[in-house]
Amino acid sequence: MKKRNLRWFILSCILLISLPLVIGAQDMESKKEKLAVLWVSGDRDVAEKSCLMYTHAAKRNGWFDEVVLIVWGSSSRLLAEDEALQEKIKAMIADGVILEACIACSNALGVTEDLKNLGIDVKGMGVPLTNYLKSGYHVLTY
Repeated sequence: MKKRNLRWFILSCILLISLPLVIGAQDMESKKEKLAVLWVSGDRDVAEKSCLMYTHAAKRNGWFDEVVLIVWGSSSRLLAEDEALQEKIKAMIADGVILEACIACSNALGVTEDLKNLGIDVKGMGVPLTNYLKSGYHVLTY
């Protein structure tokens, strides 16, 4: 009977010690600074002189732990047609920016394959964007 009590005591101690570590790890994940940038403008100046510049700098300089750029609407066509912007996107991906694009928009504009060829994750974005909004991401729209 004593061995059984000792086992329960040891198991209880292990659980009591481990639980705060598990909870702490979850808290740390939720405290990560995360940025989602929603790029909707088809204006090249907006893309080059603010949206892509800030988004890339936010990742390179460690201003946020995670940076996501969402290509949506008119920005899809602009990106598919502009080689200089494509080079900027490739550099952003290489530096760890997560690139996603709305497939409904890219299909409507006929640029889905162009975006996929750049290494962008083209998919339905309604649910992912909603999740970003509800899970503590800072959301910036251009």
